[in-house]
Amino acid sequence: MLSSGTYPIGTPGQAWGDAERATWLARQVRRRSYVDEVASAIDRLRDRFDVAPYGQLDYPPEQFDVFAVRSRDWDHALPTVLVTGGVHGYETSGVHGALRFLDRHAQDYAGRVNLLVAPCVSPWAYERIHRWNPLALDPNRSFREDSPAAESAALLRLVAPLRDAVLVHVDLHETTDSDESEFRPALAARDGVPFEPGEIPDGFYVVGDSENPQTEFQQALIAAVAKVTHIAPADAKGEIIGSTVVAPGVINYPLKRLGLCAGITNAPYTTTTEVYPDSPRATPEQCNAAQAAAVCAAIDFALARTPR
Repeated sequence: MLSSGTYPIGTPGQAWGDAERATWLARQVRRRSYVDEVASAIDRLRDRFDVAPYGQLDYPPEQFDVFAVRSRDWDHALPTVLVTGGVHGYETSGVHGALRFLDRHAQDYAGRVNLLVAPCVSPWAYERIHRWNPLALDPNRSFREDSPAAESAALLRLVAPLRDAVLVHVDLHETTDSDESEFRPALAARDGVPFEPGEIPDGFYVVGDSENPQTEFQQALIAAVAKVTHIAPADAKGEIIGSTVVAPGVINYPLKRLGLCAGITNAPYTTTTEVYPDSPRATPEQCNAAQAAAVCAAIDFALARTPR
């Protein structure tokens, strides 16, 4: 069993200071290209959508533009759908699932909704295949006023004018084996607390809002994704990642209180998707397709229940 003391940085029982964070940062290695794999794919969408940077992340000597993709014929009379991916940069299908949705499915909703998509919220972490930003901060616990995470602050500024206009927000994520082998041990070490091992669920699941549970909505996503890849079962305690399963493949978190991305609007329909890319039963293609299927199911469900 691991403890925070087994992580190679820090002293057990003591939260990291500047020296430990600097040591951690020095260990991070660029492993893939945001420009080549993501920005170039976004650029290819310009003939169909309005594409513009909504912020610039300055991590000397590097800078990253973060891009928003919008419906070209924005109509304020239509409901708005927000899709976010890559809040955790290492969760690859969140990024490429959002791009797949834009490329293959978005046109099906032209004239029915306004689309606002931020495919890769955390490009520095995308390149390092990491959960945190260079300050060892988790953007997905930082969506709050005066956010210390530049990634979160930029997205909050983008969405602020639309908070009350959003009908659906789908935030695309993954749960990976590295959550248990690297990221949760690192979190325990950073915060100076013991690491308590957990269980990685094998399959897709969704996280709803415990303050606004929409179980039927979440179940519609599960039903759609089940046609693409398998759904995570509950563990022996009837839980997924420590939370009670309220329907097959569905758990709830207090999204706004935890500073999670899915809580940044007042949308009635919100969800965080969680794909499991390390399963021997899933391929990268299935993971990307599952994310796109979840977005489509979310929009379809919400439109079917929204007065015209």
